[in-house]
Amino acid sequence: MISLVIPVYNEVELLGALIPRVINVFESLGSDYEVIFVDDGSTDGSLQNLVEFRATNHHIKVITLSRNFGHQSALTAGLEYANGEYVALMDCDLQDPPELLVEMYDKLKTGDYDVITGYRKERNERAGRKILTKLFHRIFSRTSGLTEIEHTGHFSMMTRQALQALLSMKEKTRYLPGLRSFLGFRQGQVEYVRQERAAGDSKMKIGHLFKLAGDALFAFSKFPLRFCLYLGLFGIVLFLLAGIYVLVSKMLGWAPIGWSSTMISIYFLGSIQLLFMGVLGEYIFRIYKESQNRPLYFIKKIYDSVNE
Repeated sequence: MISLVIPVYNEVELLGALIPRVINVFESLGSDYEVIFVDDGSTDGSLQNLVEFRATNHHIKVITLSRNFGHQSALTAGLEYANGEYVALMDCDLQDPPELLVEMYDKLKTGDYDVITGYRKERNERAGRKILTKLFHRIFSRTSGLTEIEHTGHFSMMTRQALQALLSMKEKTRYLPGLRSFLGFRQGQVEYVRQERAAGDSKMKIGHLFKLAGDALFAFSKFPLRFCLYLGLFGIVLFLLAGIYVLVSKMLGWAPIGWSSTMISIYFLGSIQLLFMGVLGEYIFRIYKESQNRPLYFIKKIYDSVNE
């Protein structure tokens, strides 16, 4: 069996185009399959639409969460419910072509790979979003050491063994592409051109993307702490030189008059301290979330042949 997990949040405009394409792909493969839609607290009729599609094809299964828990939690819910020997992830905006799942499946069946990811050789997206995404992937891959993450996203397929390894990582602040890369195993890629969103507006706004980028950097990289360390060392060197300059100025009698230099020094040191406190606060908050050990999501209802 092949399982495909697709999170859904207010995507009623896209489901009518997405589902037939996905079903055609799996019917062409001739293998048993299940398509698991995780409704992440939609309010626009997406759930009703999914249930109607399920009435015509019982390979479609629907998990509805009790509220909107976020993209990463919805994906995790679908992965934990998946039964397939091979399990795939994709978003429902049709930026990642479902037809590429055939090539991923063929590569996994050879036994040479455990994980296949979609490699975006080109992105047909808005210039600003493309630049920010590219910048994040460049920084993340360089600071985390997970070089396979660059130009990839959630679009992927993996074996049951790789999935079990992925699900064994229980942290609450999740960035699944990073966790997937951290797994190791034998990872391959298929190249494609990522298209514009098929319809509607992206639910991942710029603010959400920055939050996800922050979660990824704090979870997989020492960069925030290293940045503070280097900035602190820079401040020490800078004010050591400034102190030497002040002493020499006093001895030579051409010391600057006024408080401007003193105030600049105070503001600079104060800013560094506030930055350090902010970075430490981010780590403490993440430690606190882990210690709470709250579930990532709550399931309201599952629509399948057993639980309906």
